[in-house]
Amino acid sequence: MKEKRLLLGDEAIALGAINAGLSGVYAYPGTPSTEITEFIQTDPAALEKGIRSRWCTNEKTAMEAALGMSYAGKRALVCMKHVGMNVCADAFVNSAITGTNGGLVVLAADDPSMHSSQNEQDSRFYASFAMVPVFEPSTQQEAYDMVAEAFDLSERYATPVVLRVVTRLAHSRAGVEVGEVRAQNALNPSADRGWVLLPAIARRQYAKLIDKQPALLEDSCNSRFNKLEIDPQAGLGIIACGIAYNYVREALASSGLKASVLKVSRYPLPEKQIRELAAASSRILVIEDGQPVVESKIHELLGAGAPIEGRLTGALPRTGELTPDNVALALGCEAPQLNAQAQNLAARPPQLCPGCGHRDVYAALNKVLEEYPDARVFGDIGCYTLGALPPFKTLASCVDMGASITMAKGAADSGLFPAVAVIGDSTFTHSGMTGLLDAVNDNANITVVISDNLTTAMTGGQDSAGTNKFEAICKGLGVEPEHIRVVVPIPANMPQITEIIREEINYKGVSVIIPRRECMQTLRRHQASRK
Repeated sequence: MKEKRLLLGDEAIALGAINAGLSGVYAYPGTPSTEITEFIQTDPAALEKGIRSRWCTNEKTAMEAALGMSYAGKRALVCMKHVGMNVCADAFVNSAITGTNGGLVVLAADDPSMHSSQNEQDSRFYASFAMVPVFEPSTQQEAYDMVAEAFDLSERYATPVVLRVVTRLAHSRAGVEVGEVRAQNALNPSADRGWVLLPAIARRQYAKLIDKQPALLEDSCNSRFNKLEIDPQAGLGIIACGIAYNYVREALASSGLKASVLKVSRYPLPEKQIRELAAASSRILVIEDGQPVVESKIHELLGAGAPIEGRLTGALPRTGELTPDNVALALGCEAPQLNAQAQNLAARPPQLCPGCGHRDVYAALNKVLEEYPDARVFGDIGCYTLGALPPFKTLASCVDMGASITMAKGAADSGLFPAVAVIGDSTFTHSGMTGLLDAVNDNANITVVISDNLTTAMTGGQDSAGTNKFEAICKGLGVEPEHIRVVVPIPANMPQITEIIREEINYKGVSVIIPRRECMQTLRRHQASRK
């Protein structure tokens, strides 16, 4: 008898990987993907099997480590949020050309509506660009089941496989039937010279990748996760991708509307079923959570005159995540009766925690920078990004991981003074170190604040790769030791901190200030664990 468990989508993926014979998971924390790695790190079965699991410095190092485990013949999972695909893109795209040995699954957790992200990009574009298969579950059960099939597919075709989920699936719970547990692969390092991407070899490997495409397409057309239901009495044809399928079934059931439906949860797109749906329908509505990836592809497949609607035509909102309500409206079902928005509620934007050391950093910076009317503070990705909001309003920018230092350098190069960069401890080791090296090599006139709260706080308090190493890292990158200053950000130290900031701003070169105090949330957890 199969065991049934109540699991988050992320937890279903994690358990599916463990039971599929996983040997290692590599990841950088990022919502909505973080819980996958956390589950594997604490699951008794994973610990008993010795599954390798440690947070990586960034997504690129995670992808490369997973690729190395695949080279050795073992099954590896690499997890990230959608913007992490940008960071690992070099290794990811080239992994399609090297191919795989042990199964390699790349989990990309997309965040439509940008609940905790700086953009809405869709990881299916990356998979299409790299020409690798994609699984997109519609339920937690499918998320569990797909992991094993993704590993099998990866080994059958010697290709990495993307498993794409969205926030609502990752962070909602459902009952999941747990299947059999598979043994881990034996160590079997690849002997194929195709891993050496010298141009002559890479050209041969790229030709192999192209040659795989017809078989991958046929496999997708025959997949049990792609399902076509033709209603001969319906003129409407619906293509529902991943989680959208649930919203479509709900709307059809409640309205009685007739439609032919193609559920798409495997890519490449099942062209055979799409043509069958088009032949049976007078118009086609494409419903997908994310960007109009499928809608664009179907225009290419069926031609410019095909009656296709979706996000590009305005049938669904061009931005934001799908909801049962906007799917129902797109289908022409009765509009939901929404309550009017309350008019008497004060806005409650997110704020830094009470007692957070970042608060004292911004208070000190603001005090000193009152003396410099042209000052600009370039921010970065982390909970300290909230310094852009009231009451501090300190930050002038926040673009991507590590951009604070290099943007400050560019601004300083243009003549702006003072140019200050604020970056967190985990973000500095993720993507900031190379920017600091650029600044040192050019003797840029910038002040860098590495606000060190001893953890990766924004995503739940995971270990930070550079803890207790920042002074050594900065010295190794060439920052003059006398201009690497460590302070403790508490109100009592405000006179000292402001004086140090003032001194380093007036130093003509690269200086680094490291305010160091433990995150209040992790401090409370550590104190509770000692009781």
